[in-house]
Amino acid sequence: MTRIPAVSPRIYTIAYWVTTALVAAESVLGGVWDILRIPYVRTDVEHLGYPVYFLVILGVWKLLGAVAVLVPRFPRLKEWAYAGMFFNYTGAVASHLAVGDGAESVAYPIIITGLVVASWALRPSARREVQSGIFARVTQTKSSNPKTSTAI
Repeated sequence: MTRIPAVSPRIYTIAYWVTTALVAAESVLGGVWDILRIPYVRTDVEHLGYPVYFLVILGVWKLLGAVAVLVPRFPRLKEWAYAGMFFNYTGAVASHLAVGDGAESVAYPIIITGLVVASWALRPSARREVQSGIFARVTQTKSSNPKTSTAI
């Protein structure tokens, strides 16, 4: 039987930073385009049936999300930023499908959604939220004594 080699932690770190850089770059570029309401974006938003002022709101949040995923610390803020990015891109897919757009319109937001999920999943432990409250106590109890069952 062929043995599969273990993946180096360095590979995970590189994959994390590549996906995170791509996600942040997309958020910065998209945020700037939204705030400036460039013709391409304006036409797309009008086609989807959204008001143009919505672009400024989305643009500001995209810029803030890019900063949040790049800066050190603030794990809860990162969670919110990733969630916002996920909602933004899956919402774009749903909006394009709702107006009858084809695969060419949803491919890009699907790819970016995949990058957001990959960046989130590959985060180093220092960038993850520390579990607290009842969930941490339950998981800690179960992991320390597998025969013990804790009901919530």
